Amino acid sequence: MPSDENTPQEGPAADIPEHVKEVAIDLVGAYADRNRDTLDRLIPVASDNAEQVRSELKVVAAFLSRRVQQTGVVWKPADSREAVAHTVAGMLPPELEFAVSTAWEAHSVGEEEAAERFTRGDPMVYVHMLAAFGAAIGLAVYKRAELLSTLRQVTGLAE
Repeated sequence: MPSDENTPQEGPAADIPEHVKEVAIDLVGAYADRNRDTLDRLIPVASDNAEQVRSELKVVAAFLSRRVQQTGVVWKPADSREAVAHTVAGMLPPELEFAVSTAWEAHSVGEEEAAERFTRGDPMVYVHMLAAFGAAIGLAVYKRAELLSTLRQVTGLAE
């Protein structure tokens, strides 16, 4: 992978505190490991910083989406809908699982207004859907340890 892909962020996202970046990456890791205990431990911290965590997860999702395109792994919107639904299955309370899955389904086809309705104004729905997407798409191109290490580099965190 070219070195410029792993350079730290610059601009407003670089102002996000390290602990928030850690939470974002740890959420991806919890979904990648299907570790509900870790997820449950992270949710209160993520909720306290929901907009910043969401912003960091958008960076992660964009990076991983580009990475999948570069590797030639076939990843269509239908694949992402199925992967996110599978990733959150059994990890969240049923009503939140449904909101995340349906919001992601709308989001994945560009229906942002519908996605927003499914979130019911809860920023954590976006946090969960972006973390689940990061885990699913990330594991399509990286091994778990490599995924988290790469995300730490991309977000500017020291290993």
